[in-house]
Amino acid sequence: MSLSTHVLDLESGQPAKNIRVTISRDGAEICTQATDDDGRCGDLLEGAALEPGTYQLVFDVASYFAERSGETFYDKIPVAFIITDTTRHYHVPLLLSPFGYSTYRGS
Repeated sequence: MSLSTHVLDLESGQPAKNIRVTISRDGAEICTQATDDDGRCGDLLEGAALEPGTYQLVFDVASYFAERSGETFYDKIPVAFIITDTTRHYHVPLLLSPFGYSTYRGS
């Protein structure tokens, strides 16, 4: 199936555009994408097959806040998770503010 993400800026109440997201599986980098105008990366695997393993998304949030002349506590936010069932779609949203964040398994 597929893997996607969505980043929402809780401070502005808007999607977080142009955040670089790097994805890796079992320690090997797969690719880097940037969130679109709606704060989304729809296909993080760029058409490659989803395989079982430990995945990590790393969100470059310092660059995002620097572009907005804003302060942040975080440089990069890593989110690691395990995929065992490759027949499902995985969506990993990030709710972001300069001094906190939250993530969850979306649908």
